[in-house]
Amino acid sequence: PGPASSPGPARLSEEQRRLVENTEVECYDSLTACLLQSELVNYERVREYCLKVLEKQQGNFKATYRAGIAFYHLGDYARALRYLQEARSREPTDTNVLRYIQLTQLKMNRRSLQREDRNRDVIG
Repeated sequence: PGPASSPGPARLSEEQRRLVENTEVECYDSLTACLLQSELVNYERVREYCLKVLEKQQGNFKATYRAGIAFYHLGDYARALRYLQEARSREPTDTNVLRYIQLTQLKMNRRSLQREDRNRDVIG
């Protein structure tokens, strides 16, 4: 019996697949927690890992909240607000979520006012 008779790739059972997925989610969750504690946070990585978790677990509160934080710090306030509002719908009293929603809305309002000022300067 040579290589030609070797069996094909082993198939994982549904339970094994679920265990692998849960382990993967836990790893990404831990990685984002560590990244957010570092002195110079790599928000691109935080975003990437949170989105990977949300692909597998759409209802994951931490990943939703942290994705909102990442988008906020990357300057994508519309997406940040979307993720943060989703996090608030799951945990309506979480003060960190509420604080980031306020910060995001402030940034969006400032940006809107700056645009209006620029348009006024161009027209006037």
